[in-house]
Order: sequence, then structure tokens, then C-alpha cells
Amino acid sequence: MILSVIYQLQPGQKFDLDYYTKSHIPLVQDRLQNLGLKSVQVLHGTGSPGGPPPVKLIALLEFDSIQSFQNGMEKHGAEIMGDVAKFTDTQPQIQFNDKLS
Repeated sequence: MILSVIYQLQPGQKFDLDYYTKSHIPLVQDRLQNLGLKSVQVLHGTGSPGGPPPVKLIALLEFDSIQSFQNGMEKHGAEIMGDVAKFTDTQPQIQFNDKLS
């Protein structure tokens, strides 16, 4: 299962990319890698045809299963979600995905 975490920013909203990549992602990896997290990819939007990117950042987190994600968040979710306010003032969109190819 691949979890997508998508950050779309409105004008005036903040996103500290340095904190996200150097602190938040390592925190997520440290807490969840022994609970089913297999890999993390971070995609930073740099543009789109004719303008700025519609999405600031997409994180793709691959887990063994939805259940392993839920177990990890049950154990460490408060700490991980509590860290979000340190790098952004927006709420991400979260989506569960099955890999087809």
C-alpha cells in the first residue's frame, strides 16, 4: 500500500521545506520503519506547463499494508502529527493507493 500525502498551499500559507526534509521525514522513518514502512519518496513541485505547480509537495510512503500504517500511527501518530505545525499551517490531503505497475 502506498500512502500519498499531498500539500497544496494557498497564498500566504507557509511550508518549511528544509525542516520537512531534515527533521519531519527522518522522524517518520525512525518511528515507522520497524512497523511496516518500506520506503519514502518526496516530490517537490517546481512548476507546471505555463505556471506554478498546483501542488507544493507530495510524499509517497510505502507500507506493507494499510493495517501496518494504522498500527504505526496508533503507536506514534500523536508525535508525528504534532510535528506538522512546525513546518506548515495547512492540512495535507491523505490518500491510500494500491500499486498497479
